[in-house]
Amino acid sequence: MYGSYTGRSQARGRATAGIRATGTAAAVCAALLLSGCSGGGDDGGNDKDNDSPAAVEQQPKAQDPYWVNPEGNAARQVAAYTKDGDEKNAALIRKIAEQPVGDWISPDNAESQVKGITEAAAKADREALLVLYNIPHRDCGQFSKGGAADGNAYRAWLESVAKGIGDRPATVILEPDALLHLVDGCTPQEFHEERYDLLKGAIERLKQQPATKVYLDAGNAAWQTPEALYQPLQRAGIAEADGFSLNVSNFQTTAVSTEFGKKLSAKIGGKPFVIDTSRNGNGPYKGGDPAETWCNPPGRALGEVPTTQTGDELVDAYLWIKRPGESDGECKGGPKAGDWWPEYALGLVRATQ
Repeated sequence: MYGSYTGRSQARGRATAGIRATGTAAAVCAALLLSGCSGGGDDGGNDKDNDSPAAVEQQPKAQDPYWVNPEGNAARQVAAYTKDGDEKNAALIRKIAEQPVGDWISPDNAESQVKGITEAAAKADREALLVLYNIPHRDCGQFSKGGAADGNAYRAWLESVAKGIGDRPATVILEPDALLHLVDGCTPQEFHEERYDLLKGAIERLKQQPATKVYLDAGNAAWQTPEALYQPLQRAGIAEADGFSLNVSNFQTTAVSTEFGKKLSAKIGGKPFVIDTSRNGNGPYKGGDPAETWCNPPGRALGEVPTTQTGDELVDAYLWIKRPGESDGECKGGPKAGDWWPEYALGLVRATQ
């Protein structure tokens, strides 16, 4: 059963956080300036036809160069609360809506999705933050199972992603969990060689785009040790990547993640890394069923806001890769993985006060 692996704690609502086309479809709409375009998907019961997203501005580029999607679920929730006269909750959710979050690219129409996102970001003089999560045999058949049908399908999808990026600036978080599931034994041995080849090929292909940075996912500080990870990272092509990502959809503190990242970096040639700080403000949850501490844990808080000004030369950025307010799955009263859950979003913000 998912979650039974020691230290995994993956909030793999992460998967459908991107596979649902809510954010990406909205990004395409914004890029094409289509009037009345809906974000799609569950927006917490709001009127999708009438609740236009709230106006949000980009963050100062020198501090945070990533694009704030004006069509995101949080912006729509702000608009819904405002329409209902609930200014208090609107102000709380705005703390999420005004920050850039990752756009998880769905399997279908990848080129148009990515083109829409990167064009919208470029028009705003900002950089797109993309998450690719479509590796074959993804999540070992568990909550976020799926992915491309086979290696050839994945390569074709990746080609579409690269074409969609073009020469526009983009940062790519490459395949959360994919490497770690090779290390922890979750992915069957028969798929290991192909997956290493796909990850290495993905880095090589994406780096052909002139303004694309690639960070290969390396899990979180509670999952595996640097000693267990550095050789698999090398085999997967980390030498050609810009660095690695940590804590995606997880709750390990920034301090713990930084310490872990530095130990790992020392073993792979001093590569820098990025940290997902979207929900790590109060650290990991230690109550309830140990097998489900990853799934919609109560009392969590937003972490550091996205920025490239981390004060540490090895930490390239703090990012909100997991979109705060989207469910990890149908646990603790949550909707299906990836659906917008306004009550949880409010809890994150309140706990951050």
